[in-house]
Amino acid sequence: MNQLTKLSLVILLFVSACKKQAIYKSPDLNTAKVDTILVNSNVVTEKADSLKTPEGTITPKTDDLESDRVNIDEVDFKYLKGKAKVGIKSTEVNQTVNVDIRVKKDSLIWLNVSVPGLPVSIATAVFTKDSVKLYNKYEGNYNEYPYELFSEKFKFNLNFDILQALIVGNRPFKKNKSRVIRENEYFLLKQHEGKVQIDNYIGQDKKLKKLLMTQEVTNTKLSMDFNDFTTLNNYVFPLSNLVTVEYKSEKDQKVYQTVINIKHTKVELLDEPLQFPFKVPEKLLQKKN
Repeated sequence: MNQLTKLSLVILLFVSACKKQAIYKSPDLNTAKVDTILVNSNVVTEKADSLKTPEGTITPKTDDLESDRVNIDEVDFKYLKGKAKVGIKSTEVNQTVNVDIRVKKDSLIWLNVSVPGLPVSIATAVFTKDSVKLYNKYEGNYNEYPYELFSEKFKFNLNFDILQALIVGNRPFKKNKSRVIRENEYFLLKQHEGKVQIDNYIGQDKKLKKLLMTQEVTNTKLSMDFNDFTTLNNYVFPLSNLVTVEYKSEKDQKVYQTVINIKHTKVELLDEPLQFPFKVPEKLLQKKN
């Protein structure tokens, strides 16, 4: 994996939850343990014929129970702004970066990456509904990708809605019908989007606690564990997110993991418009063309 791909992975999997004028102290990024973050994809061994609600009543299971019985606490916003420390660890890289994030709902995600101790950013990325633009300042190159091509780099189907939903701690797919199962302390909402299986683990407090997406063709898994929940202006947000990408190498057929640990240092949710600066040197644009 080259330096561009490493950096792209940090940018791509940066997800969080943000709210107005709150500042936090980031815990140690080196405390994450790989064996504590994988979600067992076979956790549901029996498909229940009914769903037990938190109130203790038994309700027949339907194809869309979450809209009637499992009320999910999600956040709406116009603009989002935040800062985070992101630690990434794999067989090839062990790095911590600072990331600035800005979002215009349903339209644009802007990320600016810097290395602790350096006064300037090393990369800026812009995600729109249709494409990914990455300006790697450190290596002096610029690339644009459709999501289809960008997803091939990580053997996983990615899109803007997944990235935006995960930034605010919401479900990526709200309109898909779901099978709902009561699994221990969670409501498990099982969905399909194309060839991706989505497992949403909803807690008793109506918040998304875990997300597991499995690519059926390659069996690549993208899992997220949301933690450090706090209440901000009547919304509940996870201040940390532990991300695992598990994939099978085409070269040696072994299974590898990339672990990303996200800790927020400052988060805001705003009504006022934000700027999304993204200036690429003309020579790099000409070189691309």
